[in-house]
Amino acid sequence: MFRLTLPERIPLSYAVIFASMLFLMQQIEHTSLYFSACSFLFVMIATQAFNIAGGLTRPSGGYIFFYSVLAVIVGLCAKVVLGEPGDSNLLRPHLTITIYMVSSVMLLLVAWLTRRFARRRPLLGNLVGDNNLPNATIGCLVLGVFLTFATRMTDRGPGTAWSALLQINRFCELAILLGVTSAIRRSGGRSSFNLPVLLSGATLFVLGGLVGFSKEGFFTPVICWGLAASAQRYRLSLQQVIGGALAMAFMIFYLVPYSQYGRTLQRGGAILPNLQVAVGLLSDLTSVRAHYKAQGAADDSDRAGGYFNRPQGLWDRLQMLSYDDQLNDATERNGPEGYYPLLTDFENLVPHVFWPGKPSILWGNVYAHEAGINIAEDDVTTGISFSPTGEAYHLGRWTGILVAAPLLWLAAFLLFDSLCGDVRASPWGLLALTFFAHVAPEALLAGLVYAMGYLAFSIAFAAIATGYVMPLLGALVVGPGQGPRVAALPLRSRPLRREPAPSGD
Repeated sequence: MFRLTLPERIPLSYAVIFASMLFLMQQIEHTSLYFSACSFLFVMIATQAFNIAGGLTRPSGGYIFFYSVLAVIVGLCAKVVLGEPGDSNLLRPHLTITIYMVSSVMLLLVAWLTRRFARRRPLLGNLVGDNNLPNATIGCLVLGVFLTFATRMTDRGPGTAWSALLQINRFCELAILLGVTSAIRRSGGRSSFNLPVLLSGATLFVLGGLVGFSKEGFFTPVICWGLAASAQRYRLSLQQVIGGALAMAFMIFYLVPYSQYGRTLQRGGAILPNLQVAVGLLSDLTSVRAHYKAQGAADDSDRAGGYFNRPQGLWDRLQMLSYDDQLNDATERNGPEGYYPLLTDFENLVPHVFWPGKPSILWGNVYAHEAGINIAEDDVTTGISFSPTGEAYHLGRWTGILVAAPLLWLAAFLLFDSLCGDVRASPWGLLALTFFAHVAPEALLAGLVYAMGYLAFSIAFAAIATGYVMPLLGALVVGPGQGPRVAALPLRSRPLRREPAPSGD
């Protein structure tokens, strides 16, 4: 049996062993001593920042984890496995790794300030008890499926009501989080699935992944299940571990190429035209993978700044080193951008209904042109990802790293830790973690600004609606008195312990 858990801290001895092995392998593969030393320091400092933040039990710790691992550490490890020097294929390797190392120091400082000043009792608290948890799950399922279909069947252009609903629709994800929690508690840890979990996951998987050609659509249901099951310390059997590993291998081997290649054939955002494309591609996934690999080989002939010697598929997307490095090089050549992009990020929080002519600038696209990344000169719509620190350095060089980024991190960490608290005690923080898994490594500083605006509002809206409206909606669906009744307990993970035998007195 394997018990899932959300780590609250990583022992520093483990981090030392891991970082030392990474350092040693990099030196064997002829990475420069300075680059290897900074890599070692990044791992150690980021680990300490993660521990101080509270690990994956707090939104701030989750952000630090996903940023550190998916922006930097996975890429460094992949280079070691491929036998390539860690500083190869980078234009300014020493500058890039120094920026990451200094950013980890600032995250450490921000994590300490957050734990000192964040609210001890979260603002949202625990609005859902075990008595109304099943009905709340069903209510989230009904509303989430309705909004997901409705926003894809109608005009979602800026300024429309459906566009506004799309910004706050987190109900399918919330239905999975609540449903997994309910299933584990009701079954005494024997099962983590129920019908609402399956239907919500299928909605995200099909509409977001298969029809929307989004890797996020494929992996979000898995992340939601994993986070909720870990918060409840769910036990996995060996068969479940093997089955889960095979499923993940299938998704990486076939569905990631499917999503990447399918985007080239995508027909807008409508369901039916894209469904026809999806059926054709799904009928021969082997050919889809072959087309994807051929497309990658063609791109490799004229691509600039790839971190690995040859395209590595998903692993190219699980690192920001090469993209940030190109942006750092552009900053050194052309000077900093200034902080106007950050101002527009805050302006973008104003809804279109209040600002109909609000400008919409894809700064990732602008930076890609400035960095010379291989996109067409007239392409102004393709979004290119950079890490928050990559943009911070581009905006103001070291002022961006030492001042701008830490201030945004501090504001976001204080907000979400004070709003959600310990994710093991209530599901709202888990919702933040699912979002941070995507935006922390690759959504620039704009991802933080968006999170403090729309994500915080959507979490608060979802929490209040789930606490007071969703149980009523669920009761309307299943009928009064049909929801299971269990003793009201806080949504908190507690290890199972054997009660001591009564004394003979």
